[in-house]
Amino acid sequence: MKPDTEIIVRYAETDQMKVVHHSVYPVWFEAARTDYMEKAGYPYARIEKEGILLPLSRLECSFMEGAKYGDTILVKASIKKLSPVRIEINYKAHRKSDGVLLAEGVTVHAWTDENLKIINLKKQAPDLYKLLESGLEK
Repeated sequence: MKPDTEIIVRYAETDQMKVVHHSVYPVWFEAARTDYMEKAGYPYARIEKEGILLPLSRLECSFMEGAKYGDTILVKASIKKLSPVRIEINYKAHRKSDGVLLAEGVTVHAWTDENLKIINLKKQAPDLYKLLESGLEK
């Protein structure tokens, strides 16, 4: 599985200082998280079809360097923590041309049903839980 999601910076993602605006990184994190699940063989569409949602409860992002229009960015998502009721995912965004770390972040999500009631993923979707468990950072 190729762990990185490749993103080419669009002009609309930059600000007056000609660098990627800070609000764009959470969107890139979401793209990497979605791509991670797709590559793992359990896409978000399938999760939602099974009546499982993953609302965000926390988002953190630290910025190191700025990306510019036209840069190719590699965003890596990895599972930091997993429990039957929540998942914590780490992200690292690097510029492809020189490998410089641009930003890193964390999102925490709860496993819920369609009414946003917390569920036990290990019981409700054991195959998904096992797949995610195998992807935990060591």
